[in-house]
Amino acid sequence: MQQNDFIEASPLGKESAYVNEYSPQLLFPIPRNKPWHPKFSKRPFYGIDVWNAFEVSWLNKKGLPQMALAEFRIPADSPNIVESKSFKLYLNSFNQSTMANIAHVQQHMTEDLTAAAGAPVQVTLFNLCEKAMTVLPTPGVNIDEQDIEISTYTPDARLLMVDSSAYRTEILHSHLLKSNCPVTGQPDWATLVVEYEGPSIDQAGLLAYIVSYRDHGDFHEQCVEQIFLDIKAQCKPGQLTVYARYLRRGGLDINPYRSTRPLAPSNHRTERQ
Repeated sequence: MQQNDFIEASPLGKESAYVNEYSPQLLFPIPRNKPWHPKFSKRPFYGIDVWNAFEVSWLNKKGLPQMALAEFRIPADSPNIVESKSFKLYLNSFNQSTMANIAHVQQHMTEDLTAAAGAPVQVTLFNLCEKAMTVLPTPGVNIDEQDIEISTYTPDARLLMVDSSAYRTEILHSHLLKSNCPVTGQPDWATLVVEYEGPSIDQAGLLAYIVSYRDHGDFHEQCVEQIFLDIKAQCKPGQLTVYARYLRRGGLDINPYRSTRPLAPSNHRTERQ
């Protein structure tokens, strides 16, 4: 199946009926290993996609609306991602549904998302009074103040450079990552964090490379994977982690994490989220 076929089947960019009663069939899975993306004989990273939902609601047995925040962790090696509009429509379907308690809602979501992703999905619901998803400063050195001229707005890995004479362990970040939805063309804004150990990465080149995604259309997960693969190939770090914190749309944000190390990321929101 080609990219246009997936786009045609997806609810993105189309009028969708608002369903406010529990409907797991609204979830639309998309294979991660799509024909138009690079294939791996062995996946060269560990990773997870952390989704946060800020508009989760249902009715208790007396008809009183309940509210929660939700965190979803989808493994990066799951067969499928879940298309974001379908995810939002699915969450909306709880709005007028009666649920016994918050644990019941969490159980439904765990089962439904695991079935859609094709791998175990971890779901955590938080009461609004809990201190969940706190905001912390973005880690590392901000590279956005480089005095550079930029004319490339489609991904170009040749912009990435290193100083082989210097070896560093450092964290760099930029608030200037922007890509576009491959279906609607709407902009997706993110803060990108790059943590590495290896030859010193040229900050001006890294910034130019990040900005080169500005006119690029792809899903969040694939953008982060391509950034990881390009830095790994061009800069040859011994250790590498690439983590993007995208801004929310429709009450959902997506935060893909890819790393050479099998570690689970924290879920602290950035200043922009």
